[in-house]
Amino acid sequence: MSKQPSRILRIPEIQSKKERGEQIVMLTAYSSWMARILDESGGIDMLLVGDSLGMVEMGFETTIPVTLDDMVRHTRAVRNGAPRAFIVADLPFLSYQPSKTQALRGAARLMQEGGASAVKLEGGTALRKTVRRLVDAGIPVMGHLGLLPQSLHQQGGYRQQAKSPEEQEQLLRDAAALEQAGAFSIVLESIPADLAAKVAKACRVPVIGIGAGRACDGQVLVTNDILGLSGGRIPGFAKRYADLSEVVRAAAQSFSAEVRGGTFPPGEEAGNA
Repeated sequence: MSKQPSRILRIPEIQSKKERGEQIVMLTAYSSWMARILDESGGIDMLLVGDSLGMVEMGFETTIPVTLDDMVRHTRAVRNGAPRAFIVADLPFLSYQPSKTQALRGAARLMQEGGASAVKLEGGTALRKTVRRLVDAGIPVMGHLGLLPQSLHQQGGYRQQAKSPEEQEQLLRDAAALEQAGAFSIVLESIPADLAAKVAKACRVPVIGIGAGRACDGQVLVTNDILGLSGGRIPGFAKRYADLSEVVRAAAQSFSAEVRGGTFPPGEEAGNA
């Protein structure tokens, strides 16, 4: 039985979850129907319209081809499906790195046209002034450190990051810089669990993990991965909770068999179609 859509969640409530030691739950959504179902579940604190849509929805090999128009369109779809949800939308590749002004324009579109509650961007210390500019303009910002999908060529692909002592010290500095710039939360992707624990302890803002261990203040996964809709191998840190690919495949096969066998549409005599 469906539950009522979630009440509106505000940033102070998200931050207070960390203070209470209550885990924060976030899943991705890219469409109206999925956003509605996730919101009706009653257990999701935030919906993330990630630029991962480029891979799981559009068939690209990376997130890099995703445009700001793509993000605005999918964010609006998610907002239409979950009008009361707290929705975080990714700023896509090169929509914020060139200048603070460009970042402001992109974030404004995601909020005004897309209906996002907040935006997320990848990077640390180098983007502290950009984060501060967005926050000063009234735009909530979620940071993203560790594995940065928009920088996968530079980082060497989809692999764990921040393994060396120097890299770990830099990530701690990056997290501090994002917090000082006003980010309300930080995502840590594919880093050692002990490092993530240090970041979560050092930061006053919630730290959301994806492939970063249990010590984070919350967890996020790609919904297509947990539903078995991604195809092929899912990341090692993800867990498949259902296999909807097989359900869809079986339904399509049943429909095809009934059409070809003359039993669909039901209840019609031959010649009266």
